Amino acid sequence: MLKSVAVILQEPVAAFEYGVVCEVFGVDRTDEGVPKIDLRVCGIEPGKPLNFTTGAQIVPQYGLEACADADLVAIPAGRVSADYPEAVLDVLRAADKRGAYILSVCTGAFVVAAAGLLNGRSATTHWKYGAAMRGLFPEVDVNTDVLYVQEDNIITSAGTAAGIDASLHLVRTELGPTVANKIARRMVVPPHREGGQRQFVKEPVPECDNDGFGQVLGWMLSNLDADIAISDMAAKANMSPRTFARRFRDEVGTSPLRWLTEQRVLAAQGLLESSSQGIEEIARRVGFGSATLLRHHFSTAVGITPTAFRSRFGCVG
Repeated sequence: MLKSVAVILQEPVAAFEYGVVCEVFGVDRTDEGVPKIDLRVCGIEPGKPLNFTTGAQIVPQYGLEACADADLVAIPAGRVSADYPEAVLDVLRAADKRGAYILSVCTGAFVVAAAGLLNGRSATTHWKYGAAMRGLFPEVDVNTDVLYVQEDNIITSAGTAAGIDASLHLVRTELGPTVANKIARRMVVPPHREGGQRQFVKEPVPECDNDGFGQVLGWMLSNLDADIAISDMAAKANMSPRTFARRFRDEVGTSPLRWLTEQRVLAAQGLLESSSQGIEEIARRVGFGSATLLRHHFSTAVGITPTAFRSRFGCVG
């Protein structure tokens, strides 16, 4: 269970990336049924002001010792380097050794890599610094096509707003989709974003309302229980199946059938958490057709079976 988070600040502090960690894990939302999380803002020298990249300052209340028993140690973005204070690297190594989560936002992944914790693992960072990370840490499998990567207890996220995606993913994993959805709603962000960084490298992604994609996505979500084929989606968008599949991937960031499967899994999570319906009925309602197919896709996407998920997060007796 995620009860405590320690965020380590180093100069220069990236304001937005630090704010992401605070917004997701540090805001008291107990009035909405969200468990309160103990957020500790840590620095090498507690009480010493640190400079933001934007000209302001922040004073960390805690020293690095406050990280010793935290369930999550978070590293916001900072300078791109292979050289960081050994005290910070030791804290990360100790957290990894005891099985705590480690979350980096944007270039914070460089600190985790410098600690040696990403060797032989897949990780991500801002697409702009992917080549630099590969050069400094050749033993890390750097993937800049994704919004975040989880390898065991370590989560690395891409540039800036992708830290929100990674943080909500961790909340969803540890506290369930209902809590993640409540936090996302308060933040006015989607609880789960599709696609990857490649959307943002050359030009912004077109609005989904263009060419009818917004309507098609809405129609698919409203008809999850139906047998939807590529030809059906293409007809809704007034395109040929081939053109639709290509344009869908360009705009949404994944294939139409994969997106539809992910939405069905998310819908199944909600029903498993909030209802007492049987697995077969839930499979029918979300469009998988059979409990066997639901179990296959659910386990692939979530990492546990529907029954195990319900046992962990179900709120219906």
